[in-house]
Amino acid sequence: VPEQGVPTDFSPAPLCEVNETAPEGIDIGFSVRDSGCVFEFKLQENSEVYGFGLQLKGFGSRSRKRHIRPNADPPSNTGESHAPVPFFVTTEGWGVYIDTARYVEFYCGFTKKDKGVTGSSNGELHTDFADIYADRRAECETVIAASVPVTHGADIYIITGENILDIVSQYNLLAGGGCEVPLWGLGNQYRCHLRFSSAQVLSMAGSIRSLGIPCDVIGLEPGWQSNAYSCSFVWDKTRFPDWREMCESLKTQGFKVNLWEHAFTHPTSPLHSRLGELSGDYTVWGGLVPDFALEEAKNVFADYHAPMDEAGVKAYKLDECDGSDYTGHWTFPNCAQFPSGLDGERYHNLFGILYGQAMLRALTQRTYGQVRNSGALAASYPYALYSDLYSHEDFIRGVATSGFSGLLWSPEVRHAESREDMIRRVQTVVFSPQSLINAFYLESMPWVELGCTDEIRRLLELRMSLIPYLYTAFEDYRVKGRPPVRALVCDCTEQTALRDVWNEYFFGDDMIVAPMTAAEHSRRVVLPEGDWYGFFDGRKYSGTFDIETEEIPVFVRSGSIIPLAAPVDHVSEDTVFELTLCCYGDTSGSVARIVEDDGVTRGAERRVITLHDYTESVESFRYRIVGRRRTV
Repeated sequence: VPEQGVPTDFSPAPLCEVNETAPEGIDIGFSVRDSGCVFEFKLQENSEVYGFGLQLKGFGSRSRKRHIRPNADPPSNTGESHAPVPFFVTTEGWGVYIDTARYVEFYCGFTKKDKGVTGSSNGELHTDFADIYADRRAECETVIAASVPVTHGADIYIITGENILDIVSQYNLLAGGGCEVPLWGLGNQYRCHLRFSSAQVLSMAGSIRSLGIPCDVIGLEPGWQSNAYSCSFVWDKTRFPDWREMCESLKTQGFKVNLWEHAFTHPTSPLHSRLGELSGDYTVWGGLVPDFALEEAKNVFADYHAPMDEAGVKAYKLDECDGSDYTGHWTFPNCAQFPSGLDGERYHNLFGILYGQAMLRALTQRTYGQVRNSGALAASYPYALYSDLYSHEDFIRGVATSGFSGLLWSPEVRHAESREDMIRRVQTVVFSPQSLINAFYLESMPWVELGCTDEIRRLLELRMSLIPYLYTAFEDYRVKGRPPVRALVCDCTEQTALRDVWNEYFFGDDMIVAPMTAAEHSRRVVLPEGDWYGFFDGRKYSGTFDIETEEIPVFVRSGSIIPLAAPVDHVSEDTVFELTLCCYGDTSGSVARIVEDDGVTRGAERRVITLHDYTESVESFRYRIVGRRRTV
């Protein structure tokens, strides 16, 4: 019997039909053990497995164990993650979501008894272990075994589709569809030094504008509070003698404000007494851990934060809800008990989503913030994941893997080892779900001392040019469940050459991005079948090739029309985007779509505008066509 306190207990209503009849052709085994229960799914020869949440250390999961456990510092390719999810997809046309908040262990492609290698040995000693392992895998009948601890049952959702994109899209619809983001959320965000005062924040904002750096959001780090570990949620009167006046000044310059915090509530906080009976039986950094599975706890938190929304705080960065058992010991134990009936294990897997739900109640309009823990059925929540880790390769991998599980990931930029490193990192972030510069320990903009301000300005301007295109991709995420950024194998599951490509991804439906790190002078690119055009050089490409360029390699599908906007320094409710229609290859008969609404109101009515390569003008308050460019 499934236990209570599972992700579907807290998720929005599905936007897809859910049947109680299992699809034909998928073998499912089930057994109950003393330790819990086990599901088994037969896996065909040469199939691959993806998913399990945000994965920074690995891509495909065939022949791997995946431990679905939150961890702020995932050490290796084990499955532990800022956002572990008990959902996987296969290249066979099916995927499985197990509705549990337990720490599930998945064994992907292990051999059952009496189903092993057939034939006799010739007695030879094998020394090429890579070959012998590959041979044995090909000859064995294998299964994906999912071990769910404690409980003796769980609901499972089997999703089928023509390709991985179809399966993942249905999973996101099961989660209530993709998130609704504001137009300004797709611009650039800049987080200030953690100890900046209001005067220093305003000075930084002024410098950003005077240098022509496009930016929509200014983020404040722990120093805005009188106490931050744990949190008071009270403005520090020394650094911020009049925080409302500061917020108003930022608003007049076109900035939204994003505040850092975590949920652990300090004894000096006005919330402490109200949360006493609504929190778990362990503290973190001396602060209460609110039980956000309780509606009352969510409302207490939201009501306290609501006045900040009125003053101009439009987003939050929700930190340290992932926990660290091994590097600092700042978390609550799995044996913790919460008044909702949840134990610490399940609350770890639900914490980030429930915290995000609480903070959404404090905001009257759309938001797009950050969170450091998420999990199952997270697609509808407007938060991008981030990390205190900083490997550029891992960050690129995260952009690709997050799309398998309905998650958004920002490969945020902090410092850089060199001018080249800074440029390569910013190239990646502007072609990601959230363009975030997190200078929380830097007194000045990180590119100034490296002497690449002009290059960074052009890249951040490019991000602004991509907003109409990306906003349409997010609308498809909201309504159809299609991840706006995703690995190549999602769309092209049948093309085996793409199954191991972790360092390229679709950006919307018609662009492929192949980021480079500072250590790479050239890189190998693998494109899906068909013709593609270089976004920057206009050359035709196809197949597999090596490329050497100072730009980030970006390719556009032949026949595509990309609406590029003249960059603005920020997005406001009355911004009009001046569009150039960029046509790649033969676009006769092709169309592009752009979504129009006010950009901030929740549930606002949207209009989809269709553009042809010959479109001269549109009747729109949001868009104006000023030209076209052809690449043939």
